[in-house]
Order: sequence, then structure tokens, then C-alpha cells
Amino acid sequence: MYAIAFPAFDPVIFSIGPFAIRWYALAYIAGLFAGIWYARWSVKRSPALMTAAQVDDFLLWVLGGVVLGGRLGYVLFYKPSEYLADPVGIFKTWEGGMSFHGGLLGVTLAIILYARHIKVNRWYVADIVAIAAPIGIALGRLANFVNGELWGRAADVPWAMVFPHDDLQLPRHPSQLYQFALEGVALFVILHLLWRNDRIRSRPGILTGVFWVGYGVFRIVGELFREPDKFLGYLVGGATMGQLLSIPMVLFGLYSIWRANRAAKAR
Repeated sequence: MYAIAFPAFDPVIFSIGPFAIRWYALAYIAGLFAGIWYARWSVKRSPALMTAAQVDDFLLWVLGGVVLGGRLGYVLFYKPSEYLADPVGIFKTWEGGMSFHGGLLGVTLAIILYARHIKVNRWYVADIVAIAAPIGIALGRLANFVNGELWGRAADVPWAMVFPHDDLQLPRHPSQLYQFALEGVALFVILHLLWRNDRIRSRPGILTGVFWVGYGVFRIVGELFREPDKFLGYLVGGATMGQLLSIPMVLFGLYSIWRANRAAKAR
């Protein structure tokens, strides 16, 4: 069976003694700062309820939500029994284990608290986060590919790859790149084009809803090509954990869009 050789990426950019800079960490940092830059640019357009300085202040809130929510989400959604037996393992973040859905819940809480802190419509703050989030998601998926992790299911397509850490050494879908294209690039383009519409920007919550629906749908599609976690496998009806967690996202996104349009009509 034909397969493309996986590029020989070194996950470590450079190291000095025990200190090492990895592509995965750099992707997180670059994604946060690129997202903040885009958000600073976005809040200058109407209704302009936040300042660039407030966007900068929000960075630490987002960082806390991503890290704490992502880690706790992984613990609760993916390996609750393991960490219940060894609670200290929760804090061993260097061993890996982050959940996007958990990080999303953490950022949602940060949005609610920060919006209350600066006395701004929480849906407006959520919209700003929503249009910037795909930037970080895209960089994160590229980092997954560079690390040779979260690979796809066995495939016989011409672009299939054999990943170095795969014990079975089977040609597989490079599903990290599929998710980069869908959850990152495509979702960013959709949200940016919608954000350019004055009518949509004047209805806080629509962009948030589109993000939740868009990511949920794209994640469900991407999981069709991604190998499920070995310790979980396929769950209800052959679905993966990522797909099951994405269903509530789609439903909440539809509610957000409906609520925003209803509120606009009420005004």
C-alpha cells in the first residue's frame, strides 16, 4: 500500500540544558497573541463596545480559561477513573492531555466574568472571542501534525501517511490537516465574512452561535477520519467522544443565533 513519508519534524525547536521550547507550546502562545491582535483590530468597528486595552487585559483571563478548562475537561471527559485514582496526575500537564471542549467551557466562564467586570454585553465579548478563536485552533492542529499525534484512521488514499509513533505503522489519513483546514481556516473565513456585515455585528450572539455550530459540525466531520483515542475507542452508535461532545455545541450555537435574532426583533 502506497503512503507518503511523514516529514521528519523535531517537536523541539531548541533546547538549553533541561529547558526546551516545543512547537506545541509555541502554537498555543502564537495562537493567543495572534487572536488578541485580530480582536484588537476587530473592536474598532461598530458597535465598538470594548477598547484595545480591554482586549489586552482579557488575554490573561483567556489564558486561564484555556489552560484550566482544557486540563480539567480532559480529566473529566476522557480519563476520570485514572485521575480519580491518582489526583496528583491532574497537575502533571507536561505529560500531555488537553481537551478543546473543556478549554471552550473555561473560556466561556472567563467571558462571563470579564464582561461583568467591565460591564459590557457578554454576547459581544463572546462574538469577539469567536471570530479570533479559529486562529489558535488552526495553529494547534498544525502543532498536532508536527508532533505526529492525533493521527487519522487507516486509509488507502494517495496522501496517506505512516506516523512514526504509530505502533501498527499503517498508512493513515493526515486528519490533523483536515481539521486545520475545516476548524481553523474554513471557520475563520466564514466568521470573518459574517463579521464584515454591519447587521450581524449589531446582533450580539450570532457570531458566537455560528462559531459553536461551525466548530461542532466540522469536528464531527473531522472525527470521521481521525483515529479515536485508544483508551476510549468508539462509543454510542460508533461515535467518538469528540463527536458526542460536539453535539451540545451545535445545539447551543443554534440557540445563540435564535436568541440574538429574537432580541434584535424585540428592540
